Amino acid sequence: MSIDKTSAATQNETVVENTEAAAAAVTAVDPRLLVREQGLTGYLGEFKRKLKAGELGSLPVVLGLIIICIVFQSLNSNFLSAQNLSDITVTMVGTGMISVGIVFVLLLGEIDLSVGSVSGAASALAAVLAVNQGWPEWLAVVIAIAAGIVIGALHGFFFAVLGAPAFAVTLAGLLFWLGFMLKVLGENGTINLDGDGLIGKLTTYFFSDVAAAYGLALVVVVVFFVTSFLGNRRREVAGIPSRPLSDTLMRTVLLAIVSFAAAYMYNQYKGLPLAAVIFVAFLVGTDFVLRRTAYGRKVFALGGSVEASRRAGINVTAVRISVFAISGGFAAIGGLFLASKIASANQSAGTGDLLMNSIAAAVIGGTSLFGGRGRTWNALLGVLVIVSIQYGLQLESIAEPVKYMITAAVLLITVVVDSITRKTQKTAGRA
Repeated sequence: MSIDKTSAATQNETVVENTEAAAAAVTAVDPRLLVREQGLTGYLGEFKRKLKAGELGSLPVVLGLIIICIVFQSLNSNFLSAQNLSDITVTMVGTGMISVGIVFVLLLGEIDLSVGSVSGAASALAAVLAVNQGWPEWLAVVIAIAAGIVIGALHGFFFAVLGAPAFAVTLAGLLFWLGFMLKVLGENGTINLDGDGLIGKLTTYFFSDVAAAYGLALVVVVVFFVTSFLGNRRREVAGIPSRPLSDTLMRTVLLAIVSFAAAYMYNQYKGLPLAAVIFVAFLVGTDFVLRRTAYGRKVFALGGSVEASRRAGINVTAVRISVFAISGGFAAIGGLFLASKIASANQSAGTGDLLMNSIAAAVIGGTSLFGGRGRTWNALLGVLVIVSIQYGLQLESIAEPVKYMITAAVLLITVVVDSITRKTQKTAGRA
């Protein structure tokens, strides 16, 4: 017993002697977690650290957009006109929706080559049901989107359960659903849609009242400030590093400038496009799912390491199937917007450069081809780059082949930057 007491006393003395070291060990915090509390100085230091580590984020694409605007505006003063910018906004939604679904797949480090054909098949199915069969248009739209989700889940089943490579499965899907679309459209090959119907109004309806655009901008700014402020308060109560009020106010002001500038631009033409409202709503919703829910964390975990995710208890098969189902659903939604743009479903739907542009938009926007890194907002940035280039070249009457080459060059540069960034992160011990 005396030996135990002596040992206990010795241990206690050791603890007392190392009180300062122990306290330091408990209170030590990763400096990166304190960025929010340090305000502008902290963010500047964090920005420098990310550049050294190769974490460029959306910086390259934002700079690219600025350069695109400067170049094309200098060549043609109509590029930044309200009409042209409004047209770019509406045109990009179809491809952007498909790209949102692609982001989910790329986060797993996989690819979906079927999205173009699925979008065409969905638009053809909706047109046949609404026009040829006389079904209510809203029901035809619901069935078309549901069909896209089922198709995506089927691809996911072959990949996740049967173990077939996603590349091969979705390549087969590309061919099969293209044939399905041609079969559904029949010999005529084209079904004209009602321009005043539900599908037709997706890209032709504008909220002409100036209060609509400004009101939406105000709502966005207020919601952002309130959610940020309350989130910071919760962090403070929990003792977690949080942004200072000045930082939140600065972010809110920047968002207000962008939002009200966009509202002003829309009101100079026809008003706020319905297509833009729907697209932003989907972006906000999917971003919340990926960043704020357990499901989103599972998707990122799978993109980082499948084996580690499996050992952590994540149902890898279910998540994989669900991701491809999401991709199919967004492909169908994108197909409906594309059909609305031309007021018809025809044999060219889902073909051409649609697949390339959809994947390119996600990658150009900042989603990694290697999985585990990206946000659905990347689809917005990427598709903005692609459509802006297309419209800029169109204003200059540049031939179609040159458009393909320029878009391909932009995609190649983005992939190279992504690869270099990944190597830099590995060197810095961040990958």
